[in-house]
Amino acid sequence: MPARVHALLVVRPDGRAPAAFHLTRTLAALREQTRAVDVLTIVLCGGDERLRALADGSGAEAVIAAPARTGYAAALRLASRRLDGDAVWLLAQDVAPEPDALARLGAALETAPSVAVAVPKLVEWDDRTRIVSLGRSMTRLGSAIGLADGEHDQGQHDGVDDVLGGDVRGLLVHTAAWRELDGIDAALADADEGLDLGVRVRLAGGRVVLAPSARIAVAHDGVAGPPAPRTTSSRARITHTARVAQLHRRLVYAPPPLVPLHWLSLLPLALWRTILDLVGKRPARIGPEWSAALVVLVRVAAVVRARGRIARHRRASWTQLAPLRVSTRIMRQRLIEDEPGGAGPRRAELGFFSGGGAWAVLAALVVSIASMPAALSWPTIGGGALAPLAPTVSRLWAEATGVQRPLGWDAVGPADPFSVVVAALGSLSPADPSRALVVLWLLALPLAVLGGWFAATRVTERPVLRIVGGVVWALAPAFLSALTDGRPAAVIVHLVLPWLAFTAAAAHRSWGNAGTASILLAVVLACSPVLAAPAVVIWVLAVVMAMSLRGRRAGFRWLWILVPSLALSAPLVIARLLARDPWSLLADPGVPFAGPRLPADALGRVLLALGFPSDAGWAAFTGAAGPVWWLMLFTAPLVALTLVAAASPRRFVGIVLLAIAGLGTVTAFAAANVSVAIDETTPIALWPGTALSLAWLGAAGGALLVLDSVVAVRALRTVAAALVVLGLVAGSVPALLSQPRGTALVGRGETSTLPAFVAAEGAGTPGLGTIVLTPTGDGVAVDVVWGASATLGGQSTLETARTGLDSSDETVAQVAADLVADTANDVVAELRDRGVAFVLIAPESAGESAEARAIRLAAMTVLNSRDGLDAVGSTEKGELWRLAGEVPPRADADPADRAAATAAWSGIAVVFAIAVLLALPTRGSRSASRAVPRTVGTRALRRRER
Repeated sequence: MPARVHALLVVRPDGRAPAAFHLTRTLAALREQTRAVDVLTIVLCGGDERLRALADGSGAEAVIAAPARTGYAAALRLASRRLDGDAVWLLAQDVAPEPDALARLGAALETAPSVAVAVPKLVEWDDRTRIVSLGRSMTRLGSAIGLADGEHDQGQHDGVDDVLGGDVRGLLVHTAAWRELDGIDAALADADEGLDLGVRVRLAGGRVVLAPSARIAVAHDGVAGPPAPRTTSSRARITHTARVAQLHRRLVYAPPPLVPLHWLSLLPLALWRTILDLVGKRPARIGPEWSAALVVLVRVAAVVRARGRIARHRRASWTQLAPLRVSTRIMRQRLIEDEPGGAGPRRAELGFFSGGGAWAVLAALVVSIASMPAALSWPTIGGGALAPLAPTVSRLWAEATGVQRPLGWDAVGPADPFSVVVAALGSLSPADPSRALVVLWLLALPLAVLGGWFAATRVTERPVLRIVGGVVWALAPAFLSALTDGRPAAVIVHLVLPWLAFTAAAAHRSWGNAGTASILLAVVLACSPVLAAPAVVIWVLAVVMAMSLRGRRAGFRWLWILVPSLALSAPLVIARLLARDPWSLLADPGVPFAGPRLPADALGRVLLALGFPSDAGWAAFTGAAGPVWWLMLFTAPLVALTLVAAASPRRFVGIVLLAIAGLGTVTAFAAANVSVAIDETTPIALWPGTALSLAWLGAAGGALLVLDSVVAVRALRTVAAALVVLGLVAGSVPALLSQPRGTALVGRGETSTLPAFVAAEGAGTPGLGTIVLTPTGDGVAVDVVWGASATLGGQSTLETARTGLDSSDETVAQVAADLVADTANDVVAELRDRGVAFVLIAPESAGESAEARAIRLAAMTVLNSRDGLDAVGSTEKGELWRLAGEVPPRADADPADRAAATAAWSGIAVVFAIAVLLALPTRGSRSASRAVPRTVGTRALRRRER
């Protein structure tokens, strides 16, 4: 037993912890020790009069005042100047030892002359059966490991003697060793201080022993050791300090030749661990990881001092510490034991195959092939707003990321985000990107059933209702209209929305769902910018509810969901704002196309509210000339069920679904009245179908919710579900038969919108242009196409949604006028300088006016007689002329523009890489997901029932 024990007690209130209450208990515990403390020194870091009074009345030989931000190591250093004894006992305001703790620690310290440190058993302040710490060790790479942290105390570790180190709280250290080793390392910043002290003791030839019978209660105020992880900031602080301590120790313990390598690897290692944290769904660790790396990077002097202390007193080799380290086998076993969800899954099996979901998808595939049998042989698909894709994957991504637009005289600017979606879709068929659109159209129905089925799993556990959900989603009038009219953006939106709903409904639960939902939302908004308004409304409400009901973690997950969308759209948004044309951001991406629409009368608005953006082919199917009022009968059962959703036992879910349906409907009404794009001289209103798909999502979910939880009688539920499905099946007949009957706008497409001769030249030289002249009754419409074809990914709202003419428009208009007029201007030379190699007069359209035909004939006469133009002849795409001689491709974009685009896309790539890493499933995330119900709103219902 040490002759004299000097206790050093540090007090530092932080404004949150009940310092006075804890200090009162600690002082009382010291007075009750069976082996009394000989000398007590208190270091008071800040504090109020009450703490000062407690310290003054404690009987301490001195109360040292220090600034409030003084760390534990610095406070001990202040008190160590007054050491008077054979052993020093390290205490803090929240450390309450049991009456025999000091006696047992002293006995352990005197078991052998080589023992320099005795480590107590730390237990919880209010639960002394729960171990906080009983010795610490580290892995081969230096990670600190608690040997019994968090375990229930059953005496299972009381037979352990030697350890590598321990928690700094409550350590009893020989004064000689304390002075020789210069106390604890202040650079560790309140983490691993006891472990580091134990390592240095071992290297100096001493021993560290456990005293399991010496029990000390701790309250985690954070004066010594980590604070309680009650808040986000405290958790971040714990992670930061632990990582700082690990990196600092790595530099201190490493052999001299490896120290520079470890120092140089700090930032690359932080990047690698960032990737691992994203994959492991731990984004909260990324900030502390980088801050810790930067702190250690600049704190070279602290490393030098710590290495010097070890070198001065080292008497043992590092190999002698190896038996006390934690092996890889033990670490792997701990990871298995700590894996979440070990109590077993609480959610039912998915039942995709056993519940009939696979059969529903297969049946939809059969229907799709039967409705489009000729599509199996199509090289590409055309009609409506469809167009060929670029011939190679590299061209697809060049259209999406380049600054020179492949359409327009001199269009320079960011691509529409929709071009990225097109590039990703075309990359799925690298040998022939255009065939990806054909496959998309063939698989659209089964993919819609699949998405609807999975989205239905968030609402119901009943297999039949899930199939109903899949069928209802696939037979949505807006979706069928998009398929028959050839609207690729609307088709993609409808296919992605159920997966967005599936992941977003559980985004508050995991980063995996949040990461996936963020990517899917970016796809949806890229294909339909008009959905940005309802998406933002839903997002704001979700963030507020998640933070208020689920806490900050859930709120942060929802905050992330919008980030990829903002990143992807940022270049175009900035460009349109600088051009003072924000309304063009709402324009539908892709080929401008008006297409069939409902009239803007009262009946048309009623049908729009019931889910019909057009007549769904019924006017042509029946030959009716009057209003198609009966369309409302097809969706009336679904709408009637949806309106009851708020009366469901899962009332909150029902209200949310009704709100989504309402937002979608309001957006559809607003979109149908707004025109921001033009096709030549025709204004085109926004397509309301994508907003109706959003409304259909809420309506279908609400109907399923009612069928699942409101309609209790099985026979009545079956009848109601049958009425919904039969109504939609009947309403889809014209759309599904449009291909066999020849009434569909979609059909076999061309691989290029330009003549084959031009396509062959442009395929190898995308910088060659073709000026396309289309005679109209008012003059000549002019377009410029670069490369082999006008493509879907090359379309740009920078061209189709402008509100005024710019200098490029004036230039190309003058060039077109010079080409078709008998003028002495050397317009051919201007075309050659620009990189335009071909002149094409579009073919005569059905019902062409006499004025347009006269302009056509006059233009052909002038072009045939113009020097520098060689007539190629008549083609299916129109009359073609080629510039004589070699034409150099157009000049590259300005280097500054290219550099800005590269920087922008680098940032976008980083954001989406983060989203993908978050979305990747891991064993831990899958196990955690099995521990919660698949359907939403059921846990709240169970709480109310209890």
